[in-house]
Amino acid sequence: MLKIGNVELKNNIILAPMAGITDLPFRTICEKYNLGLVVTEMVSSKALMYNDEKTKRLLNMEGEKRPISVQIFGSDIEAMKYASEYVSKIADIIDINMGCPAPKVVKNGDGSKLLLDLEKVEKITKTVVDSSSVPVTVKIRKGWDNEHIVAVEAAKIIEKAGASAITIHGRTRSEFYLGKADWNIIKKVKENVNIPVIGNGDIKTPQDAKAMLELTKCDGIMVGRGTLGNPWILEQIRTYLENGEIRQVSNEEKIKIIFEHIDLEVKEKGENVGIKEMRKHICYYLKGMPMASEIRNKINKLESKKEVKDTLTEYFKSLNI
Repeated sequence: MLKIGNVELKNNIILAPMAGITDLPFRTICEKYNLGLVVTEMVSSKALMYNDEKTKRLLNMEGEKRPISVQIFGSDIEAMKYASEYVSKIADIIDINMGCPAPKVVKNGDGSKLLLDLEKVEKITKTVVDSSSVPVTVKIRKGWDNEHIVAVEAAKIIEKAGASAITIHGRTRSEFYLGKADWNIIKKVKENVNIPVIGNGDIKTPQDAKAMLELTKCDGIMVGRGTLGNPWILEQIRTYLENGEIRQVSNEEKIKIIFEHIDLEVKEKGENVGIKEMRKHICYYLKGMPMASEIRNKINKLESKKEVKDTLTEYFKSLNI
């Protein structure tokens, strides 16, 4: 079990925030697999302060299991103060994004760009902690690039500023998602702070999760890209850590989950947007399966829920399930 501030998680497996992915429908699907915590897509503190409706829709948590962490980003102190006050009324935990590598985020001094200004890291963390009525966590990377490996120093500052936990992704900003995540930096952070440390990066299998926990001694693991088209990995990790077993997922379960995901997406965003959003998810679900590219190409041209479901039904029938 993992405790973040006064919030007790039922296990230490966490769904990573992923822009354009971890919306309400995807989180709801992942929550079926009994993980400890989900984190929303990152929410712009400035957009919240300017009362942007599209941004506020990212905060829809209707019918979700708790606890939920809301990730906010920004480098403007006033906006981060406003966002933390606003979000702490609805979230169980606030997470500050100091790791996003996206050019459109870092060009404004946000996300991983903050790792080049540790004074600002301290100021933002302290401001959010002081303005929030729920525990605050911070997600960082190894550093900006190989000349600026600051994770340990940043983690100490973040702990001192009052954060309740730290998540570290074992790559620098300049690496984006290429190469191999450095789990040793997670180990170093764990050795240098007393608050919980959550490891992130390259957890693609239950065996990876166990290996990270054993090597780094971190308190929890955060799974991001490993869940794409594969949400059941969250349960597989949990059972593997508990008893060494990995439950196999049948094609029947796959199609059932895909259909449920389609229904949730259409309910949340309407048929037109929902089906377009589902295309990328269906690509992930079908990855590695027979004739996957053929079916993907077909689905990418369809616009109605019925057409997509009919096509998938025919496809799965052809696999003799």
